[in-house]
Amino acid sequence: MRSRDEPVRLTRIYTRGGDTGETSLGDGSRVSKLDCRIGAFGTVDELNSALGVVLAGDVTDGLREPLARIQNELFDVGADLSVPWGVTDRLRVEHRMIERLEELCDAFNGELPELKSFILPGGTETAARLHVARTICRRAERDVLLGSQEMELNPQVLVYLNRLSDLLFILARLANANAGVAEPLWKPGSSR
Repeated sequence: MRSRDEPVRLTRIYTRGGDTGETSLGDGSRVSKLDCRIGAFGTVDELNSALGVVLAGDVTDGLREPLARIQNELFDVGADLSVPWGVTDRLRVEHRMIERLEELCDAFNGELPELKSFILPGGTETAARLHVARTICRRAERDVLLGSQEMELNPQVLVYLNRLSDLLFILARLANANAGVAEPLWKPGSSR
């Protein structure tokens, strides 16, 4: 029996099982790699990689800890999406995970000035990377929504991703504020 700290044991990375365009879900069932769930947790994986790029850069300790926890939670999100909703006794996104994101949103947003304009993605490198992660998160949210129209998925996943995109926006703003860099503001009609 493996411990909780050893959820998988990979002795070989390639299996040849996906060579014909199919892959296995978390319950062992085989589906096309075009299955909506595969697309959804693939985008969640892309988001996780984008957060890895953020964390590889110059990130303050105050942002590092929650982002590292969120990376782990995104694996939980992928695990949830990879097992059909009716299967019980599996790892699922729970409301408490969403509450923690909301607590972070409230705490970090409380440190920021009120927004009086839309902001453009940018400023510091960390902020720009967080904005890229935010846009990937929004795409993951759309992919899960699309998937939920085809089959039943855990509705908490959609809420989690929606709240996470809000948090990533706030953290991008905070990264600029912490560095003393002004946020690039949208200037309507400036290209005229």
